[in-house]
Amino acid sequence: MKWLETDTENCPVRRALDLVGEKWTLLILRDAFNGVRRYDEFRRHLGLSEAVLADRLRKLVAAGLLRAEPYREPGTRTRYEYRLTRKGVDFWPVLLALKQWGDIHAGEPEGPVLDIRHADCGAPVRVVVQCEGEERATLAARDVTVRPGPGARPLTP
Repeated sequence: MKWLETDTENCPVRRALDLVGEKWTLLILRDAFNGVRRYDEFRRHLGLSEAVLADRLRKLVAAGLLRAEPYREPGTRTRYEYRLTRKGVDFWPVLLALKQWGDIHAGEPEGPVLDIRHADCGAPVRVVVQCEGEERATLAARDVTVRPGPGARPLTP
């Protein structure tokens, strides 16, 4: 079966985009990775409407990328903090790859806005595609072959 003969309804890229493929969703996740937890903090930092923020947070919780943890300050009603789940943490390399691409192709002339470094040694961090063979070679798109996997389904006319 060739790519153009493959049904794309169950494509993992498509399914991922169904969960995170909207600008505000990605920016909420970016902020969550940078320590933002509370609704008011997200709203103030991102500058989006209450309706959009509430909708995106609800969807991220339903999708299992964030979890809502109740808290209550004295004299106020119960509110929620939004924390990354394991599934949300697993999204970090994707967000980092998007940042890396943005730095190169849509970045500021002065350099990166975020400087991400290894906490132990201080070296810059970057995302690479790596072969899982013994050599662990870094790969480019031209270095790989792609074919339908076991979950692929043929396109139905």
